[in-house]
Amino acid sequence: MAGSAQDHPDLHHRRHEAGTPPPSQCIEGRSRLSSHPSHTSTDTPDEQSRVLPLLEAISKMWNHVQQCLVFAVAVLCMMWQHFKALISLWCSIPCQGPFKKRRNLSVNAEVDLLSYCSKQWKGEAPNVTYMRKTYEDLYWNYHIKTLQYVKQDNYCVLRAVMFQVFSQGMPFPGWMKEKDILKLPEKLLYSQGCNWIQQFSFGHEKYAGPKVYGKLRSCLEIFKNQWVEFYNCKDRFERNRMCKSFFSDEATENKLYEALKFIMLYLVIEAYEDIKSAQNSPCFFHFLFSRDTSADPLSYMMNHLNAVGDTSGLEQADLCLVGYALEVKIKLFRLAKMNTEDFEIYYPEDYKRDWNEICLMTDDDRNYNIPIKAI
Repeated sequence: MAGSAQDHPDLHHRRHEAGTPPPSQCIEGRSRLSSHPSHTSTDTPDEQSRVLPLLEAISKMWNHVQQCLVFAVAVLCMMWQHFKALISLWCSIPCQGPFKKRRNLSVNAEVDLLSYCSKQWKGEAPNVTYMRKTYEDLYWNYHIKTLQYVKQDNYCVLRAVMFQVFSQGMPFPGWMKEKDILKLPEKLLYSQGCNWIQQFSFGHEKYAGPKVYGKLRSCLEIFKNQWVEFYNCKDRFERNRMCKSFFSDEATENKLYEALKFIMLYLVIEAYEDIKSAQNSPCFFHFLFSRDTSADPLSYMMNHLNAVGDTSGLEQADLCLVGYALEVKIKLFRLAKMNTEDFEIYYPEDYKRDWNEICLMTDDDRNYNIPIKAI
């Protein structure tokens, strides 16, 4: 037939020109491929014998890691459960001993005055707007930039005063140096026959009876020893550390205030005797005895002092007596009395020029904080 390859020699020539290799070359290429195995073919037995142990080792190691992870998760879950149980138990325990010291924050660190105001006075009510303006006036016109928040309880004002006395290292009052204040309870009993001081209340403890003298002496020892210790410390940073420690111990701290209450009572008794004998006494004592509830020392103790630390705080009128007892002038900003003559008051009014100054501020005449003036 005319279509065979032998009858058309031109066909071989065209194939070579198109790049198709001749049959002899194809046979040689297949022989070379057969002599060199492909890399995609399966591993040899020697290679498989080396890989299998490695895979087994990796598998065992992974199983071990999985077991360790499961165990670690189980331990963490158990620790979390125990931690929650301990927290729950700790919260249910009454604050006593060292726990109480850590959790009682009686005087906090300084905070920005305007930031405190914005948290305390929110809204657009007229009294809120008024108080915000008062705080701004303190900030810009009186240069009071920060304050220290004082624990709001029935010792609040006494705490604010004594904290500043100690933190500033003020000197011990001159009259207390002349008299041994530790002997004042026995003096009132034996020299002046004031056996009614057995009804003196120590905060929530209403009646101590004959034990009152020992309890008062214990309080007075803390009062005197702590004051002397703070005064003798001339390092301001060390005094701050001492304040943090002392004003975190509620039981000891409260004894300080009970001692101050008794010292106030002692001065009231002395002033009452001086007035009866027509001797001079500070004018605020006359006002104190003009009240129906404090016509004499006993009624003053029963109706005013005994409530302090229990059902009510110290009244502002009695700040005169506090300043007189400690020989300090107490400067009080009454923020609710802005733009009146009662906005900035000193207690007592007839303070001596060499007395140190203590500064307080109050929003409501019940709770007090410590304003800090920028230096």
